[in-house]
Amino acid sequence: MRVYSLLMLGVAVAALAAGQRLIPVSRTTAEHMAAVSPQASTYNGPRAKLAMWIWSDKYTYQPGQAVTLKWTIKTNGDLYPYTVFVYRQNNQTGKKTFLPGGGEDATDINGNTADKGFQPMQLADGSKAVLAGAGGKFAAITAPSEYGMHTLVVQLRDYTGTHVVKSSYMKIGVVKGVTTISSEITGDRTLTNDIEWHLKGVIYVKNNATLTVEPGTFVIGEPGTTPPSALIVTTSGKIMASGTKARPIIMTSSLPFGQRSRGDWGGLVMLGKAPINVGGNIPGGTGICPAEGCKNAPGTFYIEGLVGNPDSVYGGTDPKHNCGTLRYVRVEFAGTILSPNNELNSFTWGGCGSDTVAEHLQAIYGKDDSFEWFGGTMDAKWLVGGLGADDYTDYQLGWTGRLQFGLMYQSPDSPGNRGLEGDNSEYDQAGTPYSNPTMFNVTYVGSGIPGYDESNAPGLFLRRGSRGSFNNMVVSNFYSPCFDINDANTQAQADAGNLKMNGVLCWSNNIGTKGANTITGQIQSSASSSAYNLAYAQGQKGNGAGKNILVADPLFTRPFEYSDPDWTGLFSSPIFRAGWVQPPDDGFFDQTARFIGGIGDEDWTEEWTFWVLETELN
Repeated sequence: MRVYSLLMLGVAVAALAAGQRLIPVSRTTAEHMAAVSPQASTYNGPRAKLAMWIWSDKYTYQPGQAVTLKWTIKTNGDLYPYTVFVYRQNNQTGKKTFLPGGGEDATDINGNTADKGFQPMQLADGSKAVLAGAGGKFAAITAPSEYGMHTLVVQLRDYTGTHVVKSSYMKIGVVKGVTTISSEITGDRTLTNDIEWHLKGVIYVKNNATLTVEPGTFVIGEPGTTPPSALIVTTSGKIMASGTKARPIIMTSSLPFGQRSRGDWGGLVMLGKAPINVGGNIPGGTGICPAEGCKNAPGTFYIEGLVGNPDSVYGGTDPKHNCGTLRYVRVEFAGTILSPNNELNSFTWGGCGSDTVAEHLQAIYGKDDSFEWFGGTMDAKWLVGGLGADDYTDYQLGWTGRLQFGLMYQSPDSPGNRGLEGDNSEYDQAGTPYSNPTMFNVTYVGSGIPGYDESNAPGLFLRRGSRGSFNNMVVSNFYSPCFDINDANTQAQADAGNLKMNGVLCWSNNIGTKGANTITGQIQSSASSSAYNLAYAQGQKGNGAGKNILVADPLFTRPFEYSDPDWTGLFSSPIFRAGWVQPPDDGFFDQTARFIGGIGDEDWTEEWTFWVLETELN
């Protein structure tokens, strides 16, 4: 049987490369192969070892246009026989159209319905193969007449055709045409999902205007403008961008697939009137202020990248200020750097209050930070940051919000700097309110090589007098140490019990000095704070605030397959070890998350995210 399976795999590889029909197997054979291929099953049900991703030739189409669909499969030795389905779903109505016949009845990739009997088959390795389009298994998909967001899906079910084992998704929009926004938004406006919306230059939402973005809408930043295009929601404006799992809102570059890069456009900025810890009239030569200084009132400041502009002022005395709502929003290829230490991030929040909503957000290929908070009290949940050039979660100037569930990752081809960078204030390290966030359940995966432009780029980097509580974190594969409490003021906060870590798993960090997978090897570095950090990790410093610092292999499922990563833990992973701290019952945190890191058994990134490397899209 083993020899037969290998022969079948070899034939299937050739078939996939040629874009021909893959080799099916009989139901009897499939049952036997499933029995002898336990890699497709674990304690929590069927699970694929293989990696798979799909993509189309662009994001938006007009009715009747041809859509090319490509896919890559890496079997990783997975010989399990799958029943394969390919379909397009209208996300407005839920209607599915299956290939090859174009009907609504569930039909497998070989044209079989349940009545005829689904045909399981072995998959094979293949890279950038055409699935639908010239030279592919199917003719190109025709964009339908129904406007809005549609999803192209390749779905793998078990050999019976019943249980879904793995799915890959590609979101496309069917639109009437393109509308360019090049001026301020000063009255209520809605961006509908039947139009491709382009931003040209910096677009401010102001004068009590609310910008509503429908689910499934594409907002496109145009590169090349001066300053680069960006969407700025001022303190007198609001954004309501509530996507869904099936219809995320996608903000991205206007360049063609395969040609986009970090910093193509500016990104999304939201400004509010919640407290920050900046004094008045910050002098020149400090941080982002020009030589003549910043003429800011106490408790207010200018957002990075737009210094001196009255529409860029944020901060105030309203801890509940509502900057708006973001749900299921992706920001891609953003984060322009205008000058040193004067950047726009993928997502930027300045002085946003607790009524602001930020849930299910993805930042990918940003030029600066993925997510950055400048003061304020807002919370955030379910964040994905990947392949950015700087930090992945960054806060300063008095942020006191909460964060739960995050996946932050770099690759050797797209390195960044620090996983977490936390400051109180570069202008006054004793400024109040102190930065004092509470975080649970975040995974940080480094690139394994030096930081993009910072030599000391550990997983967790805390400095300038920051406070905070950091719990149930996984930190892996950073060139610098696992964490760094960087200076005397920050160490003093730890000694006072104001900076706490409870549950940090460190593995394969400190690569630059070939640090061993021991507490010493993971924490020690040449930095002046290294002795303090080691003592903190061992519970000898920080008023007992350093607890449960563990060195162990997290046993990620597929951590370095960047177009289809999987940071869930394999069976026996310490991610699920008993004894991790339980999040508080305060109405925000999910107390059922008794694991560490950003993801447990449930994949909350399913469908609305996009992982495929830009180098794949050509």
